[in-house]
Amino acid sequence: MFASLGARLFVKAKEIGMMSKGYVWIMTNGPTVGLSTSPDPSVIDSMHGVLGIKPYIPKTTDLGNFRLRWKRKFQQDNADMVDAELNIYALQAYDSTVALAMAIEKAGTTNLGFREANVSNTSVTDLENLGISQNGPNLLRALSNTSFKGLTGDFFFINGQLQPSAFEIVNMNGNGERRIGFWMPRKGLAKTLNLIANTTGTYSTSKSSLAPVIWAGDSTSIPKGWEIPTNGKKLRIGVPSSSNFGQFVKDTTDLNSNMTTVTGYCIAIFEAAVDALPYAITYEYIPFVKPDGKSAGTYNDLVYQVYLKSYDAVVGDTTIIANRSKYVDFTLPYTGSGVSIIVPIKDSRNKNAWVFLKPLTWDLWVTSFCFFVFIGLVVWVLEHGINEDFQGPLSHQIGTSFWFSFSTMVFAHRERVVSNLARIVVTIWCFVVLILTQSYTASLSSLLTVQQLQPTVTSVHELIKKGEFVGYQQNSFVLGILKNLGFDDSRLVAYNTPEECDELFSRGSGNGGIAAAFDEVPYMKFFLSMYCSKYTIIEPTFKTGGFGFVFPKGSPLVADVSRAVLNVTEGDKMKEIEDAWLGTQSSCQESSTSVSSNSLSLKSFWGLFLSTGIALISALMIFATIFVYEHRAVLLQPSYLRATTWSRVLVLFRIFIHMDLTSSRTELNLIHIAIPGDLPPADNDDDQDPNAQQPDQEEVQNINQLVVPNQE
Repeated sequence: MFASLGARLFVKAKEIGMMSKGYVWIMTNGPTVGLSTSPDPSVIDSMHGVLGIKPYIPKTTDLGNFRLRWKRKFQQDNADMVDAELNIYALQAYDSTVALAMAIEKAGTTNLGFREANVSNTSVTDLENLGISQNGPNLLRALSNTSFKGLTGDFFFINGQLQPSAFEIVNMNGNGERRIGFWMPRKGLAKTLNLIANTTGTYSTSKSSLAPVIWAGDSTSIPKGWEIPTNGKKLRIGVPSSSNFGQFVKDTTDLNSNMTTVTGYCIAIFEAAVDALPYAITYEYIPFVKPDGKSAGTYNDLVYQVYLKSYDAVVGDTTIIANRSKYVDFTLPYTGSGVSIIVPIKDSRNKNAWVFLKPLTWDLWVTSFCFFVFIGLVVWVLEHGINEDFQGPLSHQIGTSFWFSFSTMVFAHRERVVSNLARIVVTIWCFVVLILTQSYTASLSSLLTVQQLQPTVTSVHELIKKGEFVGYQQNSFVLGILKNLGFDDSRLVAYNTPEECDELFSRGSGNGGIAAAFDEVPYMKFFLSMYCSKYTIIEPTFKTGGFGFVFPKGSPLVADVSRAVLNVTEGDKMKEIEDAWLGTQSSCQESSTSVSSNSLSLKSFWGLFLSTGIALISALMIFATIFVYEHRAVLLQPSYLRATTWSRVLVLFRIFIHMDLTSSRTELNLIHIAIPGDLPPADNDDDQDPNAQQPDQEEVQNINQLVVPNQE
């Protein structure tokens, strides 16, 4: 493009408003070279914000001297022309002439003749009559091998192609041009040539490699580049009159300027999605209100206005449902879907007199009691013969054994434990008791202090059966769901704001209030974030499509906005919007889950009891083995060799019982140890003399000495 034509183009573009914000102009090297040095201030001013590219000419001493010589010579020959300058093309032409001269010197000036071309009589042009240089091939080879440092930089050929130097990227402003970086075919973008030269094997396309660009309209944000056609008009976007939940959609009107501003969670998501589109769209919000400022109808009425072409789109907390999709198209949803039920919660802690039994289940109580008795018995067996604390009258022994066992529960036992087996058993049991008591204490503390929050209502059928009053948001499609579920119209109460819903809950179903509220998940989550300690969500959740943006049937914007919505919801921007408009919900950690404390069961401690039981049985077996071994002499007496096993066990048991050091030693005799009737009959029953003699007194005395060696 000629410089004069380019100058006229930008002047006209500015006149019709195409040099304002949102437009992008990029020039090739021709207009950039011709217009960047234009002496006309109006042309430079009209090009404000334009990007251009041109070959880079390094500023050298040789170039400066050449410009001075040329300018002096030019003014001598053309005195009427002032401020003449050489552009890039003139300098390249000079370098080309120098290269040709050098090639001629290399090829020589001999054989400069031409030979005639073979031209047919049917030639239609005179060019075919030109002769062919006989020195042409030599001149071509010489020119291809020519290289030197010219005015425009390094001049050389590769494969017959002149290699370009770096290209300079400039940004036009009111003072002319401003360099923002360089570009080379093999290296890409860079702010300086040094960065390009030092880059090895990488090609940069990042905009961070360039200086900041000031675009048309003095804008520093990157324009979309083009706008979607809207027949020259802005999109008329209908928005609901301030939503009952103002954090989602809210319109405010300035009484002084009569300007309406629309804000809210839904509006922020739509604007973020529009910013994510690959092109720009212009739009304006139009609240769906009557002249007096009141709402012009329900959400169904607002959606139907798109079908009637009163609006080009609807943006707001509009739920995607099947009936509405018959008339319009929805984008993909940007919120969770479904209709939830919210009910109050109550503390179900049991405050009766027997609450101290709840920390443990009945099977754990019974098992623990049995092990206390078992421990008392085992310790008595192990300590009875050698420990005075476990000897004495029968009632004293029983009382001491059980007192010792149960006192371990509070570690208050004072009786000495003498045998090593008993010490091992008591040590293991104290560890088990420590675990049990600590667990019991923690569970009881939880039962008495931690709230066990449970919903006051558990199902929809319970609400219908009891005839409870339930609430729903005014002008919401939820009313139709409630009627389909079987709720009577007289039991349905409408509310407008979260505060009003909370007030209805506080009154109660029997006092003009409600027992439950049905609403969409986004509203319920926000409601719970405000009153997380008072309410919870119960099942079921009735499925819906979630919130979406409304466009006419077949609108090309639906697919693009849907993709943009996905980009927003999947990124960090969604979290920022939620925190800004709905607040963080970290203080309400899963309010829908009731906080409860379950009783401890045997399942949690069976390993401890199993280990303890094994230890106790092992101790008894070891003790029994040692006891039998120590009193084996009694069992080896001839009179007892023919006794039954049970009789021998009774003998050992009687010996164990009478090991009490506090009992009378004189009472121990053969009669206490064995009963003659216990002895088995002789081997030959037929020859047995009925008048057979019993063991004589000497034998009894010997056995008596074996049992109690220290008896006087």
